[in-house]
Amino acid sequence: MEVPFLKMHGLGNDYVYLDLIGHPELAALEDFGALSRAISDRHRGVGSDGLILIWPGDAEHDLAMRIFNADGSEGEMCGNGVRCLMRYAAARGYAPQRQRVRTAAGLIEGEVLEDGLVLVDMGVPRLGRNAIGFLGEGEMLDEAYAVHGLRVGLTGVSMGNPHVVSFWPDSEDLGALALSLGPSIESADFAPQRTNVEFVSVLAPDRLRMEVWERGSGCTQACGTGACAALVAAAATARSARSAVVELAGGDLFVDWRENGHVTMRGPASLSFRGRFQWPTREDDIAW
Repeated sequence: MEVPFLKMHGLGNDYVYLDLIGHPELAALEDFGALSRAISDRHRGVGSDGLILIWPGDAEHDLAMRIFNADGSEGEMCGNGVRCLMRYAAARGYAPQRQRVRTAAGLIEGEVLEDGLVLVDMGVPRLGRNAIGFLGEGEMLDEAYAVHGLRVGLTGVSMGNPHVVSFWPDSEDLGALALSLGPSIESADFAPQRTNVEFVSVLAPDRLRMEVWERGSGCTQACGTGACAALVAAAATARSARSAVVELAGGDLFVDWRENGHVTMRGPASLSFRGRFQWPTREDDIAW
């Protein structure tokens, strides 16, 4: 069948979306993980960092969301992805400007602002290994980990999904580090469910620079939960203030770890295009 989709991105962190509110028949599709692998392929598919499903809400939520990484694995949450979902839902009239979204990481609340940016309450970060999904006890703060002959300091943070943050001098090429070290750290022995990996330089108490290796997707232009984890890790290890601009390859996010313990993230959400994708993919069945 031809599957209608939207392509949206937050700072270049791009996802294909299926609108199951406007197209409830898409709920009958089988194996969303396989669909994500096919549609995310940047050479033979649409090309994206993954697939996000927009589901109707319920009595307590305006909407629901499921996310599949480019490798077909299901994720818990995506900060850039939920901002796009919220802006689209408000534009379509599916939800008000202030929204409550059900995710695998729990309730996410946000607001589409008048300037088109989206402010999201990402909840309370967790630093304990067990809460993150890592092996061991206690918190992981600047813990040394050996990878490719280097001793890399890692700080673990959960933003509803697992992250480890590694701090580096501003002179380092963070993108190169993400490519070379990211895959090994993603599958580290302490992370049985794998982990996202952020490589961060502190430019000033209120400004961080970050490159990311995302679990199941590899290097991406931006990561909303990763930017939040980076700020939390920097503040928890006395490297930064509790509010900062996080510079990403795709642009800036504004992150605040508030006194109530919640982390908020503010940033853009953009629509790229709409289209239709043949699924299951059988190239000889596609009408030229």
